[in-house]
Amino acid sequence: MKTVHNFNAGPSILPREVFQQASAAILDYEGTGLSILELGHRTPTFESVLEEARNLVKELMGLGDEHEVLFLHGGASTQFLQVPMNLLGEQEMATYLDTGVWASKAIKEAKNFGKVDVIASSKEKNYNYIPKEFITAKTAKYLHITSNNTIYGTQWHDYSPVYEAGIPLVADMSSDILSKCLDFRKFDLIYAGAQKNIGAAGVTMVIIKKEILGSVERTIPTMLDYQQHIANGSMLNTPPVFAIYVCLLTLRWLKKQGGVTAIEKINEEKAGLLYQAIDNSGIFKGTAVKEDRSLMNVSFTAESEELEKEFLKVCKEENFIGVKGHRSVGGFRASIYNAMPLESVKIFSDFIKNFAQRKG
Repeated sequence: MKTVHNFNAGPSILPREVFQQASAAILDYEGTGLSILELGHRTPTFESVLEEARNLVKELMGLGDEHEVLFLHGGASTQFLQVPMNLLGEQEMATYLDTGVWASKAIKEAKNFGKVDVIASSKEKNYNYIPKEFITAKTAKYLHITSNNTIYGTQWHDYSPVYEAGIPLVADMSSDILSKCLDFRKFDLIYAGAQKNIGAAGVTMVIIKKEILGSVERTIPTMLDYQQHIANGSMLNTPPVFAIYVCLLTLRWLKKQGGVTAIEKINEEKAGLLYQAIDNSGIFKGTAVKEDRSLMNVSFTAESEELEKEFLKVCKEENFIGVKGHRSVGGFRASIYNAMPLESVKIFSDFIKNFAQRKG
C-alpha cells in the first residue's frame, strides 16, 4: 500500500493496529473459526465485546452507574429527533445553541416534538465562533450544544457557561468525543457517531444519565425509546456487530495511549503545529476566531482562488487526502482526529510552510 495522509472529516482515519486487528477478525475471530461478520450477536462471545466496550467508555470518561452506555443504529442524525422525542413534552421547551449545520438540523427536528428556544447563534458570522453570552430559562427541559463543528473548525473550550446553566445538558460530540479532558459527569446525555474518533461508520454511541428519562407522556416507538434500549442492553434488534467491535478495538487503543489525558496533549501539539504553519504562511488564513479554534478540524483559506486550486493539486500529488474544505466555508480542512499520527501532521505542516515560501 502506498503511504497516504488521510485528513478526511469522516469516515476518517483509525489507528493502524485497529485496521490490522479488525482485518484478522474478519477471517477468524480469536480462534473461533468464525468471522466477526458472522458472529451471533446473542452469543456470550459477542456479549463480552459489548460489555467490555461499555466498561471502557465509562472508564475513559470517569462515569459511574448513574450513566448508561448504548450502541445504536441511525447515526447522530437520528439522535436529532430521538433526544427530543424522549426528553421534551409537547408543551415543554428546550434550549439550543446554533453553532453550525448540525446544530441547525438538530433544532429543526426538535421543533417537531415541543417548543424550541434558540438562545444564541453564530450564523451571522458564518459560524466562525462559539457564542459565549446567553441566558437559559431554568424551566427548559434541557440545553443542547454541538461540542465541535467540523465544517467551520470551531470547538467549545470553556464549558463553564453551559455547566452553570442549571438544566440538563445534552451534547452532540460526534467529532471530538474522547479527544480532550472534560467532566463528563456533568452531561446528562451525550451522543456521537463513531466514524470520526471512536470507530467505523454504522454505530452511534449514546451516554445517558438514566434519571432524565421517563417524564414525557407521548407514546415513544419501541426502537426510539432509550429506556427500551437500556433494558435490552443495546440489543433490541441485531446491533451493528462489526462496527461495535471496531469501537472496542479503538477504545483499547486509546486506553493504551494513556487515555484521554494523554491524547489531549497530542491533539494540542498536532493542532498547534498546523495553526502555526497557517498563521505564519502569509498566504493562508484560518477561518475560525483563534480562541474557538478546533483541535479536530483545522479550516483555512488561501488569499486567491488560483492559489487554492494549485494547493489542492499539489496536495493530491503528495498524497494528502481529504483536505478540500466544505462548500459552506471553502478553502481547506485538515481533520486531525485522535488516530491521526503526529508525524503526518508534521509532514503536512512542513508542506504548508514550503508551499507558502515558494509562493510568497
